Amino acid sequence: MTPPGPEWLVWLEHSAAAVFMRRALWAYPAAEIVHLVGVVLLVGPAVMFDLRLLGLSAHLPATALARHLLPWSRRGLALVALSGAALFVSHAPEWAASPAFRLKMAAVTAAGLNALVFHRRAFRTAIRWDAATRPPRAARVAAVLSLLLWGTAIACGRLMAYV
Repeated sequence: MTPPGPEWLVWLEHSAAAVFMRRALWAYPAAEIVHLVGVVLLVGPAVMFDLRLLGLSAHLPATALARHLLPWSRRGLALVALSGAALFVSHAPEWAASPAFRLKMAAVTAAGLNALVFHRRAFRTAIRWDAATRPPRAARVAAVLSLLLWGTAIACGRLMAYV
């Protein structure tokens, strides 16, 4: 049973897109598959870059690795956002009330802010520590936060079916 929610969530759940997502045999599973591919493309490169910031694969310059990996994360983000919106509209009041969904969204938002702060601060000085085995403390802290936040978001995404 769908919990009652704010009017806009109920309206969203009754929209043509939501009805399509619920009624079309393959729409929801296809959106889930695209969402998973998006998560892999978004988080996989982020984890690889975070590990570099923590000192693994130190022979790779951080800026070159960022140029290679970050476009894949952006593509993954686009897939996650589009497929996530499609999944959300199909059960908007239910997902909006889910504690796992709320924590997932908080983790995703915090991960995005962490990446924004990293790129506006620590990464701007990357030319000085590009090939260093041990990047500055701010970069390492951002990497640890990124790993924790993306891990939380993924775990909460999986828990949404159970909580």
